[in-house]
Amino acid sequence: MSAANLESARTVRIDIAVCTFRRPELAETLHSLAAMAVPDDVAIRIIVADNDVEPSAAGLVDTLRPEIPFAIDYVHCPSGNISIARNACLDNATGDYLAFVDDDETVSRDWLVRLLETATATGAEAVLGPVRAGYDLDAPSWMRRGDFHSTRPVWIKGEIVTGYTCNVLLDRKRPSLQGRRFNLALGRTGGEDTEFFAHMHKDGGKIAYAPDALVYEIVPEKRASFEWLAKRRYRSGQTHGRLLAEAATGASRPVEIVRAAAKSGYCAAACLLVIVSPVARSRYALRAIMHAGVVSGLCGIRELEQYGGSEVAAP
Repeated sequence: MSAANLESARTVRIDIAVCTFRRPELAETLHSLAAMAVPDDVAIRIIVADNDVEPSAAGLVDTLRPEIPFAIDYVHCPSGNISIARNACLDNATGDYLAFVDDDETVSRDWLVRLLETATATGAEAVLGPVRAGYDLDAPSWMRRGDFHSTRPVWIKGEIVTGYTCNVLLDRKRPSLQGRRFNLALGRTGGEDTEFFAHMHKDGGKIAYAPDALVYEIVPEKRASFEWLAKRRYRSGQTHGRLLAEAATGASRPVEIVRAAAKSGYCAAACLLVIVSPVARSRYALRAIMHAGVVSGLCGIRELEQYGGSEVAAP
């Protein structure tokens, strides 16, 4: 084997996917990727999937190419359906691993190193990292104190059973990921990533967590409201309810509906008991709304269409 072939055999190839829709913040995302630490045996390629009808991000990507030390593969994949963009990233990936970050996030310097370390140590098909929200001073104080926009995985009986695409590394070689794609029917409502990882886990895929693989997201003014959080929690509950309904057999669906309704009622009552505490009140209220969404999903009500216009491809 030649020296070049030996070097290629030792190299771990990682594609980093960024789905975008009319967001100038994409420039900051790409600059943060350019500044991240990369192990000597790792080769990086960036995939930018533009979900706009027109190739609106092409000019920005071309302008930034000289400033980014990695190859950038620009893919135009219209229109207005985030699942189309995510699937374009899967279809164009060629590396051993594929990472996803959002186009309004910036990665920490050791982000990729920590994800890769955890993937190697655990053998997991997917490794999630946390998303730390940053708030403007104009955001409500209860929201800043409660940190309602940060993203971390949820453990159920000691394991992570679903995930998200705003900070994740996938091992493309694993059987549970072969041929798997995001549901186009959920590309405007959201929840496509929850379903993707839930089904991957059901098929034997393991999901691990790298707590130090940080990415950062500034919360824009239009998301810094209880109404936005409520709508998002309700839709998240609808997705969870639909997944429960898929797995339900016999009389288990009515049982799940009663359970979710009881949880919603309990959280609503708890909200009243802590009404003088804005953080606790908001947390219980949002949980009540989320469980109401679960009831909706279990009853077969279609998920809310969250993403339209400028928000169509938002996470």
